Amino acid sequence: MQSPSDEPLEELDDAAPGAAEAARVDIIASPDDEGLRLDRVLARHLPELSRTRIQALIAGGQLSRDGRALTASSSKVASGERFALTLPAPEPAEPEPQDIPLAIMHEDDDLIVIDKPAGMVVHPAPGNPDGTLVNALLFHCGASLSGIGGVRRPGIVHRLDKDTSGLLVVAKNDAAHRALAAQFADHGRTGPLERAYVAFAWGEPSAPRGTVDAPIDRHPVSRDRMAVRAGGRFAITHWERQAVYADSQGRAVACRLECRLETGRTHQIRVHMAHIGHPLLGDETYGISHRTKASRLTTEARVALETLSRQALHAARLGFEHPASGEFLLFESPLPADLAVLEAALAG
Repeated sequence: MQSPSDEPLEELDDAAPGAAEAARVDIIASPDDEGLRLDRVLARHLPELSRTRIQALIAGGQLSRDGRALTASSSKVASGERFALTLPAPEPAEPEPQDIPLAIMHEDDDLIVIDKPAGMVVHPAPGNPDGTLVNALLFHCGASLSGIGGVRRPGIVHRLDKDTSGLLVVAKNDAAHRALAAQFADHGRTGPLERAYVAFAWGEPSAPRGTVDAPIDRHPVSRDRMAVRAGGRFAITHWERQAVYADSQGRAVACRLECRLETGRTHQIRVHMAHIGHPLLGDETYGISHRTKASRLTTEARVALETLSRQALHAARLGFEHPASGEFLLFESPLPADLAVLEAALAG
């Protein structure tokens, strides 16, 4: 199963599989899960579900261990334990408008630019039937979004992971949708599209900047993850080192990077940075092997990281050509509070 991701809609065919009936997901706890809370372990194995949604499923008796129902989200997990989670069938109705506050950076008759908070899913999917950006947009924009891109993706041109914060542009009519979709399909190779992300990663790259050119496909064993694999879809990420943070011994322990996408694959930045040995801080899916490095952080930085509860990734800059006027629009989003606290703590 897969979560919403940093990619245009041309890449989404296999990113959020639906279901016509209730589905069962089997999970085996790994050695890295030993001693962790039950809801946290499930969130790691099922990144498309929010922690709140998982807690609700557990409380509703949808989780079992060795055939016995579990209802306590705070239970500790042991390596090798087997769990079965039942996901209720999604409702077939169109998304309902919901009065959810939006951080609007720009709006006109053709489009709206949103600064999405971490924790918000872009569009309804199994496990996240409401409370999404689409539900909020339907309330805010009304009928002008109806039918664009299908009933579950009205106006959505590209997406961000649930726990990635930052800038998104949404079309408000069919003409704008087609024009913006073409720009995102091109990824800025020949057109004006510009996207930049701020990421906080473990370690220090040996060079000030670089490019990861490595194909991405589903992990051969863990189907909830992606991986660099021969024969996968080509994927290119450009990165530049912006700052390095040292531990009390003066050794590099983490860094701030700017990442630019030349393609838009599922979890691309997260997979590519882990591939070159610098997974993102807070990434429970691709950075678990670096979890012990947290012991080298200062107490303040360690607390900030534990409080973060998500991957340290923010879509900070978005530029594109307006589909009607042809004007180039550029938007920048400052680090949200949780990442700003993390950065300050890392800087000491």
